[in-house]
Amino acid sequence: MNIFHNAKFSITANDLNGLPDTPAEIAFVGRSNAGKSSAINALCNHVRLAFVSKTPGRTQHINFFELANGCFLADLPGYGYAQVPEPVRAHWVKLLGSYLQTRRQIAGLLLIMDARHPLKPQDWQMLDFFAATGKPVHILLSKADKLSKNEQIKTLSAVKKSLQPLGERQEVSVQLFSSLKKQGLDEVGAVAAEWFARAAAAADAEPAGGGETDGKIG
Repeated sequence: MNIFHNAKFSITANDLNGLPDTPAEIAFVGRSNAGKSSAINALCNHVRLAFVSKTPGRTQHINFFELANGCFLADLPGYGYAQVPEPVRAHWVKLLGSYLQTRRQIAGLLLIMDARHPLKPQDWQMLDFFAATGKPVHILLSKADKLSKNEQIKTLSAVKKSLQPLGERQEVSVQLFSSLKKQGLDEVGAVAAEWFARAAAAADAEPAGGGETDGKIG
């Protein structure tokens, strides 16, 4: 069974002080129209676990969902959507940046991109920003069903080629994904299971805690 199945809503956090105490979590992030909520619902085999809105940018907090293994999924605010009040956008930027660079429980980052429009400037910014943590990133090229089989192959190849320069400083992998066609679910589940296993091994090997740094996405 996919590791995300049977997930249940836990808590919503609007600031770092409201974050739950978790053993490990995987953060989901992406542009506001990339299909992040649909991806979460498909992975968790749940119709409305994460709210899917026709208005990008609806998620203004970090929503946590508990998985059957006791670990968590963290749904982060979407980025790159300009049509929101500046104070709201500024809050998202600060919350996102601080969480991603100071949260030691993050086992890895699942970065969702529209397969028709991958690797936009803010996606590159996110990759560069998160690289400082030394933690892995797995990219889901969502809405792959909107492309022909040939276009899917070409897009995946092009994205992999573009990501090659990151290999020396960041662990980044990528796959095609479709919430509608249930494409790539098992592949994501396998990546997540490996990340949680690494987090558990690291927790057993080292005492809890450690230094944290303040972060901000510009």
